[in-house]
Amino acid sequence: MAEVNGVDDTAKTNGVNGHHGSQTMDIDALVVGAGFGGIYQLKKFLDLGLSAKAIDTAGDVGGTWFWNQYPGAMSEYSWDAEDLQSYPWDKHYVYQAEVLKYLKHVVERHDLRRHMFFNTTLTDATWDDDARVWAVKTSAGTTFRARYLVTALGLLSKQNFPVISGIDSYQGEKYHTGAWPAGVSLQGKRVGVIGNGSTGVQVVAEIAKDVAHLYSFQRNPQYSVPSGQRAVDPEYRRRVNENYQEIWRQVKDESKTAFGFPENEDRPTMSVDAETRKEIFETAWAKGGGFRFMFETFNDISTDEGANEQAADFIKAKIRAKVKDPVKARKLMPTQMYARRPLCDAGYYEQFNRSNVDVVSLHETPIEQITPKGIRTSDGVEYELDVIIFATGFDAVDGNYTRIAIKGRDGVSLKEHWEPTGPTTFLGLAVTGFPNMFMILGPNSPFSNIPPAIDTQVEFISDVVEAAEKTKQSSGRNPIVEATAKSESMWTDECDQVSRGSLFRRTDSWIFGANVPGKRHAVMFYFGGLAEYRKTLRKVAKNGWDGFTMG
Repeated sequence: MAEVNGVDDTAKTNGVNGHHGSQTMDIDALVVGAGFGGIYQLKKFLDLGLSAKAIDTAGDVGGTWFWNQYPGAMSEYSWDAEDLQSYPWDKHYVYQAEVLKYLKHVVERHDLRRHMFFNTTLTDATWDDDARVWAVKTSAGTTFRARYLVTALGLLSKQNFPVISGIDSYQGEKYHTGAWPAGVSLQGKRVGVIGNGSTGVQVVAEIAKDVAHLYSFQRNPQYSVPSGQRAVDPEYRRRVNENYQEIWRQVKDESKTAFGFPENEDRPTMSVDAETRKEIFETAWAKGGGFRFMFETFNDISTDEGANEQAADFIKAKIRAKVKDPVKARKLMPTQMYARRPLCDAGYYEQFNRSNVDVVSLHETPIEQITPKGIRTSDGVEYELDVIIFATGFDAVDGNYTRIAIKGRDGVSLKEHWEPTGPTTFLGLAVTGFPNMFMILGPNSPFSNIPPAIDTQVEFISDVVEAAEKTKQSSGRNPIVEATAKSESMWTDECDQVSRGSLFRRTDSWIFGANVPGKRHAVMFYFGGLAEYRKTLRKVAKNGWDGFTMG
């Protein structure tokens, strides 16, 4: 069978799976990851006329949405206006299967699959300073020599399993929500869910009706508001299509959170009387959406303790009203500030009114051991289970980078570069000492709705590479683009300063790395908002790619 650029003809239509033999491919750009970010970045590189490939550990496209197939998983590109205006969305929140179907549709629509390698993991990436290329080894045997390397590893991809005695002795089924296998049936089974962040909340709301008994093991009860999930009516869809460009302009260039609503910028929580405040909260509660409740109602819930307490008390009153059993309600009552990632749900609290659903407070009775039959808590109770679900989150943001061997100048790894103080970048997408390498959603990227942030970073990376390619035309050498040490330091300081006023910094959240035992707590996001972030990117470009060296 004939080969085309080192890939046989079947790859032209189907992608390449598994072990494709020991070979070296010289290409312009390699993208690691085939989720939202990787798919768009591959397309942008191909549009620039570059020879580009994408690899992914998974067996197909989807990234996070390939692996996160757990029950209830919810979450679109803005760049393909024609497609989005005609694509058949039928709900306001899109579930995992629909997201994955959409991503496959995008890949087929733009003929990208033939440039992709699946079941292919990056095992080693080393910068060759003399040749000005990245040498990337993979699990499938192929080595890529690429002038540009873009990592689209995902914000939430490296699973975080808790360290619990006896975990390997358990004889039932156990799953992490971040690697949910196809075909799992929970019907009629006794199920324990450890963890109650966004994932745990979604799982409980989805499976409670199907299982024989459900135990939700909770360390920190969460504040959650209704998602407002509902069908998309034709009139709403017509308005969206007619105002498509304006909606996305507001999302990207006027909004902090990028969720499609105007954040409140001039109404402090205590500027209105108690009755008016309750009416405002009630309106947001009825609309649905965690970020909407926190940021559309008032301008200081995430920065002022008194304001935060008002919002927290409102949600606590809702929990008491929804959960009929006072013991369950007490165990579900949050004890920390309302200052984690704002959650929303499709009927979470209501599930605890079922006789087959219980909550176990790990503050009152911590897990002592996982036994062959289930989970034993410190009060001696053993919960016999057929299935344990670990909804324990991820070693977020930098976890995927510190576990793989990416070595820049002088053989220094990313892990070594970040070891002294925690992860640092310039703009969340470049690191000094790692030339021609860019990250999508790297450390200190904007804390916002993820797809618009991905679009923003992919477009900026593509613009930087396009500018670098113009220097090649004049010099004849492979161009080098690299963040300066000064720019990386200044951006890290900026992210630190901006986050200091946020109450998020004062809770033990994954947002600052607090969910992984032994992990250094560090600033992981830029809290200035997506609109301000985009202004910064435009300024960098306008000033001749200020903060980068290029040539």
